[in-house]
Parts: sequence; C-alpha cells; structure tokens
Amino acid sequence: MSLKSNLGLALLRIIPSALMITHGYPKFQKVVNQDFEFAEPLSGIGMNGAVTLVIAVLAEFFAPILIILGLKTKWVSLLTAATMAVAAFIVHFSDPVKVKEKALLYLVIYVVIFLMGPGKYSLDQRNR
Repeated sequence: MSLKSNLGLALLRIIPSALMITHGYPKFQKVVNQDFEFAEPLSGIGMNGAVTLVIAVLAEFFAPILIILGLKTKWVSLLTAATMAVAAFIVHFSDPVKVKEKALLYLVIYVVIFLMGPGKYSLDQRNR
C-alpha cells in the first residue's frame, strides 16, 4: 500500500476516533458515578439501560482508543459500527436524516476501517 494510502488510513482511524471519544466520555462518567440510567433501544431482546450503557462506553470510549492506537482495529471498529447502526436505525429510526446523519457517517467510517484494516501506521502492523 502506498504512503498516501497508509497516511489516509491513519487519519481515518485517528481523527474520527478522537471525536468519538468526546461522545463516549460522558457515558463513561455515568458508569464511574454508578448512574446506569440510559436509553433502552434493545429492550425487545432483553437489554436494559445499564447493559446498553456499558456497550456504548465500550464502543464509544474504549474502542476508539484502541482504534487510534491501531490495536485490534478490525474487531473493535466492528463494535463501534454496530453501535452506530443501532443509533441510526433504531434509536433515531423515525427521525429525519439530519438527526441521524452523524451516526450514519460514523457507521460508514468504522465499516471502512473494518474492511481496509488499520494500515501501516498501527500497532496491529507492528505485531505482525
């Protein structure tokens, strides 16, 4: 892969993931403060708000940290993509596109990261 492609993948991993952390940090603080009240978009399959919150913290706070580092990138990007799919297609199902746009953009970004991998500038590549 070319230098430009590897730099592009690094930027695609780092910038959106740094922004995603800003969405996950307030949720992380809720867990730290033992405030487990949270939306229940998956209550139909038995996931209460506390479970949903923990998954959101994993997907929006811890996974982006690993993605920035390029560590276990493909698998954790899938977790974040799945969370964004729930946000776009379940939580904001009846909302206009402008409301679900951010979740859709993050969904596409993390699917691309899953498909393309982390690139040369990642811990995943160093571990090969």
